[in-house]
Amino acid sequence: MIPNDLILKCFEEHENVLNKTKMLAPVIEEAAALCAHTLQSGNKILVCGNGGSAADSQHIAAEFVGRYHNERKSLPAIALTTDSSILTAVGNDYDFDLVFSRQVSGLGVSGDLLWAISTSGNSKNVNEALKTARSKGLKTNGFTGHEGGLMKSLCDVAIVVPADVTARIQEMHILCAHIICQIIDDMEW
Repeated sequence: MIPNDLILKCFEEHENVLNKTKMLAPVIEEAAALCAHTLQSGNKILVCGNGGSAADSQHIAAEFVGRYHNERKSLPAIALTTDSSILTAVGNDYDFDLVFSRQVSGLGVSGDLLWAISTSGNSKNVNEALKTARSKGLKTNGFTGHEGGLMKSLCDVAIVVPADVTARIQEMHILCAHIICQIIDDMEW
């Protein structure tokens, strides 16, 4: 038997974090504007994260390259989490902390945007990618939680979900990402 009170507790936690995250609307708008400016300038968005955030990276890139809701032209976005040869070669030959920064170094150009995701804000490989992005003139969006970790100081715009439970942070990350995708979709392309 599934414990009904556990289900209700999860819904209540989600609702509580959702209500707090609504206060981030101006920051979400700022992140969307940074994405829009990048794409309108003919540049691309690079996305990275680990674990569930890696899956979110792929999800976000797919929303831009495919479409979110509206029919529009394909927009340039790359998830840095998908090339197993790069991930394993860099992880083995260099260090796992460099799996994203090496890709930012090779693929990123000034004017591009790195969208970095880390629920703790302290993922070394994500933060190394942010450092590399900044040194190359890329703009940086960060999705994190808790207090923001080191990531917060490495981002031009940081959406810091006010929660400590990883699952709730991830739920808000994908909601905020979908809001940004809707804003982008509603633009004239």
